[in-house]
Amino acid sequence: QVQLVESGGGSVQAGGSLRLSCAVFGYIYVNPCMGWFRQAPGKEREGVAGIASDGRSSYADSVKGRFTISQNNAKTVLYLHMNSLKSEDTAMYYCAASRGCMAPSTRSAEFRYWGQGTQVTVSS
Repeated sequence: QVQLVESGGGSVQAGGSLRLSCAVFGYIYVNPCMGWFRQAPGKEREGVAGIASDGRSSYADSVKGRFTISQNNAKTVLYLHMNSLKSEDTAMYYCAASRGCMAPSTRSAEFRYWGQGTQVTVSS
């Protein structure tokens, strides 16, 4: 059974930084793509960043140049480094994993396993 556990959320002022972590428990038998998604109150869930097993990454336009997705070498922890945070980045952030991976993606339909989320609140 695969379990994803996010941590690192919190409250920060605009312009600040946070690093989210997602610990992966269990075995995904093929190299998965991993991704970060977010959902603000009253809004649909949106893809933020995705990473393939070979390290290729993709980002939503709204976070390019500010957010960086990465993994540890063992691929048991996924990170999202968030800089220059804005109030519009306020949301619940979720990590997700696919089964198999052809290319990094931020499309939620391509992900099978989901964490419970960690809240990020940015005050202006």
